[in-house]
Amino acid sequence: MNAYDLLKPALFSFPPETAHNGIHRLLRTAQGTPIQHALRRRYVVDDARLETEAFGLSFPNPVGVAAGFDKNAEVPRALAALGFGHVEIGGVTAERQPGNPKPRMFRLRDDEALINRMGFNNHGADAVGDRLDREPLPDVPVGINIGKSKSTPLEEAADDYLYTYERVANAGDYFAVNVSSPNTPGLRELQNREALTDILGTLTDAGAAPLLVKLSPDLPEPAIEEALAVVDDLDLDGVIATNTTTSRPESLRSPTKAERGGLSGKPIEGTATRLVRFAAERTDVPVIGVGGISDAKGAYEKIRAGASMVQLYTGLVYEGPGIARDINTGLLELLDRDGFERVDEAVGADLQ
Repeated sequence: MNAYDLLKPALFSFPPETAHNGIHRLLRTAQGTPIQHALRRRYVVDDARLETEAFGLSFPNPVGVAAGFDKNAEVPRALAALGFGHVEIGGVTAERQPGNPKPRMFRLRDDEALINRMGFNNHGADAVGDRLDREPLPDVPVGINIGKSKSTPLEEAADDYLYTYERVANAGDYFAVNVSSPNTPGLRELQNREALTDILGTLTDAGAAPLLVKLSPDLPEPAIEEALAVVDDLDLDGVIATNTTTSRPESLRSPTKAERGGLSGKPIEGTATRLVRFAAERTDVPVIGVGGISDAKGAYEKIRAGASMVQLYTGLVYEGPGIARDINTGLLELLDRDGFERVDEAVGADLQ
């Protein structure tokens, strides 16, 4: 039992959002201090076999933090010190948003899952952009997840995404267009081919690159194929698979399973891995695999299914601050077992 296992009962006695905010404050306090350097010594796995290249960027390891954990770019350096190979901040919207009414995040402890209906709560593109321009950035790539402001009509979505991109453009190493969150009314309607082409084309014309699109696990296969066709048509740089789901697997046991919102964590792991494979088989761009990852085995399954990198959030809640270190150490063991010299050699191994 590690220190986080001892701390978790006390931490989980607080509402999920309260606990998250408390952890955020601790990371913010540690950032830029000797504590951050101590965290780096404890959690960073420095091994050339884990280095990977994707959309023209170099990543020290394939394990990143998914959007949602650091919505306002307040703790990217602290997260890098926990051993993550990249940090995706956001979702950021053009307008400052309080999000949906509380409570809006729920633990499914028996299922190692979360349900959230946060609603893109964030400080807005101006504040986040100013913070990114003002504060030092981590020594790992920073992705910026861009969402649509709730008050913006769907027909004006492209301009809304463009405003946010222009405010954060200087700091982002890559940009992820989020049209798949289930918690903003109407947002997922933007995954149709016409709307997606309008938004992504506008950003491409503005010079947004590398540019990725984040897909929903709830789309039917023909709709996913259409979205991937847009990725190819516009020569985009990558795909993120997947966002949270509104579906509720019959296996769920927790009493909070009926709450509205997007489900994340272990129950969606298989679905997310299947979508990674589906996307990797149909496009040549790098795929970032997200959904249900809590250990090296799960990360490796997505890598072998075609993910160049993986991201997690819910796993961090349940496994604690050592999760990136543990996954990276475990990946090295799995690479040795299977005879791979580098992690990028394992990408898509199960597709061959």
